[in-house]
Amino acid sequence: MNIALIGASGFIGSALLKEALSRQHQVTALVSRPEKMSASAQLTVKATDVQNLAQLSEQLHGFDAIITAFSGHANGDVLGYYVSGVKNIIQATKNAQAKRLLVVGGAGSLEVAPGLQVIDTPDFPEAYRASAEGARQALNLLRAEAELNWTMLSPSAMIAPGQRTNQFRLGTDQLLIAADGKSHISVEDYAVAMINELGRPAHTRQRFTVGY
Repeated sequence: MNIALIGASGFIGSALLKEALSRQHQVTALVSRPEKMSASAQLTVKATDVQNLAQLSEQLHGFDAIITAFSGHANGDVLGYYVSGVKNIIQATKNAQAKRLLVVGGAGSLEVAPGLQVIDTPDFPEAYRASAEGARQALNLLRAEAELNWTMLSPSAMIAPGQRTNQFRLGTDQLLIAADGKSHISVEDYAVAMINELGRPAHTRQRFTVGY
């Protein structure tokens, strides 16, 4: 499959890239700093700016699917920069008439009880609030889309480097808790779940989650 991967050099993006390449997908990495990556027979690297809608729309033409691991973490205005970028990615995907958009989501909008999202719990860390709110707003933007074929995958509460076990559970809008009482997933297994969805769509126009 010929895919565009926005944010391919980031924490989650690099795991998605590794998994996609291991399954022989052809990937175009759209990154802000292309000098950090090396092209190969399967991988094309291009500089992009998600805040430039015209450029992004042109770059997204001709792909079977687009995956975005775009993040606003490196920007001073994490929330504003991220939401603006997501709006451009959604519009550029439509402008390019791309068939599918797969989005890296956040755990903050998952429910820990009916109607209570993780981000709204008393102990939610302030350091992660802006990025979590951005991901929640991104989900709302996608749910309001009338024409876009989208999927969002939210990780568990903790996502960190670990092992590619290919042993995990999938859910929908509720936070998954493992037998050890923790909500966690390795970034490697997160990537497996996302690339599985790419190859075998099961959550069209839905958000789903992955955890142990």
